[in-house]
Amino acid sequence: MDNYIQGEIFDTNVRAVRAQASKPTSEIRIPPAEITGGAEIRVIRNSRRKRSISAYRESGAIVIQVPARLSKSKVSEVIPELVKKILTQEAREKMTDEALFTRALELMKIYLPEFTIQPVSVQWRSMNERWGSCTTVDRTIRISSRLNGAPSYVVDYLLVHELIHLVFADHGPEFERLLARFEGSDRASAYLDGYEAGARG
Repeated sequence: MDNYIQGEIFDTNVRAVRAQASKPTSEIRIPPAEITGGAEIRVIRNSRRKRSISAYRESGAIVIQVPARLSKSKVSEVIPELVKKILTQEAREKMTDEALFTRALELMKIYLPEFTIQPVSVQWRSMNERWGSCTTVDRTIRISSRLNGAPSYVVDYLLVHELIHLVFADHGPEFERLLARFEGSDRASAYLDGYEAGARG
């Protein structure tokens, strides 16, 4: 990652980083920024790590684990590189609207085979307050683009959720009965709750 991006990450958060670095803690949190795709960065010093460094997503944040003895200068050097690696990888994994629509139809056959109504379109949309929405009048479904690149079970859960709304507008007993067919509901809900908590923090 070039110096401009490194500067964007650190210059705007330099006080927070320095303040946390001076505390007796094993974790540093860098607030969300546009350059990180809106993700919080959590740098965790792990005493069990000797040399290896890893980066991964957890509840919306980018978590970077480094050896406990790694110098501050080296940590500052590797963070931008690892953030870029994560974002680049996720960009390759993002689904197109066409793929999202195809997946919705596949899930409908699996979980809602009795439905005779199908969506006209299923698309990613920029939504900050909701994970998804369904308009029954024109049978259109929208999924928040914040989750494009999230684990497949999370996207599948949201698709099944909105597909059920094609027939049942509310979250009554029949809706809950149908949603219970999706075996990953609890896991997906936990991911979404964690994502929201990370975004608020």
